[in-house]
Amino acid sequence: MEKPFILHMLTTAKNLSPFDVNMALDAGWVSTVPYTNVEASEMTGLIQDVIFSRSPKGLQKTGIFIGGRDAKQAMDMLKAAKHAMLPPFEVAVFADPSGAFTTAASMVAVVEKKLKDKFNTSLEDKNVLILGGTGPVGQASAVILAQIGANVRLIGRKPEKTQAIAKLCNEEFGEEKIAITTGVDTDKDQYIKTADIVLATGAAGIELLSAELIAAAPQLKIAADANAVPPAGIAGVDPFANGEPIVHSKSNAVGIGALAMGNVKYQAQNRLLKRMIENDQPVFLHFKHAFEVAREYINSLK
Repeated sequence: MEKPFILHMLTTAKNLSPFDVNMALDAGWVSTVPYTNVEASEMTGLIQDVIFSRSPKGLQKTGIFIGGRDAKQAMDMLKAAKHAMLPPFEVAVFADPSGAFTTAASMVAVVEKKLKDKFNTSLEDKNVLILGGTGPVGQASAVILAQIGANVRLIGRKPEKTQAIAKLCNEEFGEEKIAITTGVDTDKDQYIKTADIVLATGAAGIELLSAELIAAAPQLKIAADANAVPPAGIAGVDPFANGEPIVHSKSNAVGIGALAMGNVKYQAQNRLLKRMIENDQPVFLHFKHAFEVAREYINSLK
């Protein structure tokens, strides 16, 4: 009998995301098996139960998806999964906590493309503010941007927490040395004066960048909002905005809304889930690979 494609889906949360289950099944996984409230100490046992229950050939139809709500936990679980495997008993693993890695990847890829199309320039050496940047989308966006040469500043309400997150990004997430800096929310009026790009990655339903601050940004080029829930995270940028001018901007900045990035996020997650199936060798996927796929997809569009 032909062995089915089985994706073991692990999360540290109470529930597995229905979004991720639908994405996995649509990408070609025949069966998705949830494991909730997973603790770090359980990883080795779970992974080895997965790999030793099938032959190496059967493991080509077996994968592990890591969800949850914490970027560091997801990356730690990805490393633990890889460490627990004994070649040739290996399977593909994909970490995307709360969809944050594919969301961040799509956000940066869309901004990069709009920057090239609208302003004929790249993200290299651009000053980027990430508002509400201490969450998983902000963290992944910051690392991706820093790795391609942007000057990144994470903005948060609590200085100590924001500094700890930047330290984490600089020391644990980057494959090469990066230097993400930090700032506090109350000083946005100062940072906006030299900002080229603003990303709003905070909690839904909170305005992070006002019309007054947009008007006070002399070199702002793009403002992108990951939030699709009213009120907008960036004043004047609705969820469908796709490079239209921001009404309050005096620098001719354009806005990008969450729904304009949605299809790119969908494509990135779908293609990585398919890559797990199609590769003969195990792959270990996270935000870096999501950005590569998102960038490739958006650059293929006419």
